[in-house]
Amino acid sequence: MERYDILIVGAGHGGAQAALALRQHKFAGTVALLGEEPEPPYERPPLSKDYLAGEKPFERILIRPATFWGERDVALLLGRKVVSVDAAAHQVTLSDGATITYGSLIWATGGAPRKLACAGHDLKGVHSVRSRADVDAMIAELASTTRVVVIGGGYIGLEAAAVLTKLGKPVCVLEALDRVLARVAGEPLSRFYEAEHRAHGVDVRLGVAVACIEEQDGRACGVRLADGSILPADMVIVGIGIIPAIEPLIAAGAAGGNGVQVDALCRTSLPDIYAIGDCAAHANAFADGARIRLESVQNANDMATTAAKAIMGDETPYHAVPWFWSNQYDLRLQTVGLSTGHDMAIVRGEPASRSFSLVYLKQGKVIALDCVNMTKDYVQGRALVLAGASPPAAALADTAVPLKSLA
Repeated sequence: MERYDILIVGAGHGGAQAALALRQHKFAGTVALLGEEPEPPYERPPLSKDYLAGEKPFERILIRPATFWGERDVALLLGRKVVSVDAAAHQVTLSDGATITYGSLIWATGGAPRKLACAGHDLKGVHSVRSRADVDAMIAELASTTRVVVIGGGYIGLEAAAVLTKLGKPVCVLEALDRVLARVAGEPLSRFYEAEHRAHGVDVRLGVAVACIEEQDGRACGVRLADGSILPADMVIVGIGIIPAIEPLIAAGAAGGNGVQVDALCRTSLPDIYAIGDCAAHANAFADGARIRLESVQNANDMATTAAKAIMGDETPYHAVPWFWSNQYDLRLQTVGLSTGHDMAIVRGEPASRSFSLVYLKQGKVIALDCVNMTKDYVQGRALVLAGASPPAAALADTAVPLKSLA
């Protein structure tokens, strides 16, 4: 039976950072990083951008060179999956029947792509964008792909649409709501991105429901909409969110639902078990203390450091300003803060110039910014979010007024 002082389940950003942070803080015990995929830890955001576009080989998106982990005495247990957790015995069971005991467990499994509920969801030619294998399968089909339908107008779907359009593929994006990015951004940003994609030739359709995926010889050949119309497609990309991968912890008795619940030190309700990243539901100060899951590299990395420090005896609570980014065409979107619940959105600059910011306020306080090709606003706006500043709306809208002067 294998035993490690710290077992990290999930070899993505959070898991890798937890291992790094433990060694950086001089943890001398045994550490293992267990991941379902055969590859050492790699960056996820480039999958729908540079990697899909063929602009970055896989080696360039590794979080660290493959030899690094052995040099830091971190055991990589790759291609292995935990199916059950015995919290009392401090033991996990793997899908191959093997067991591993641990002193502390860090759960960093992220989530699995949400699948369509309709017929044809599992046909060949239907893809998600979550792992290297997902994107490799898409790349392998590109030469024979003539039409692409993307289901879901969130960041993953739009980024994939932008890359495939640049590769010369006709793309149609389907969004069930009345605008893209509706769950994460204000209407001005949604309309801007809809216009940008349409200007690049993407067929963006809003308020549409998918009835099923049409089949021919075991492969997807089209998407049937609720109104009966069929969009021909030999590649379908589904980007409708993720389901947190927490079943073994919940079965073991951990508190949770949409994510496993953690406290300010990333501790679950089970002894010596921590959870971090996309799968961890935590009370977030930038969401008025609401318990949320944050799907971002920033959150995974910062929670990983919090958990590693807590194991080492440094009980500094998690408190980090959320930030995100998205690259589409020549547009770099940088977001700081959480715009959920805003009651006012101020456009700073002119969207037609393709360089502007959207400043979100709640009860007069700045809670978030979306900055398109406006890195200066992003950098300076962070201080406004941190301070919960309440500058005059006219000053926020005036690009001649530096945001740093309003903090």
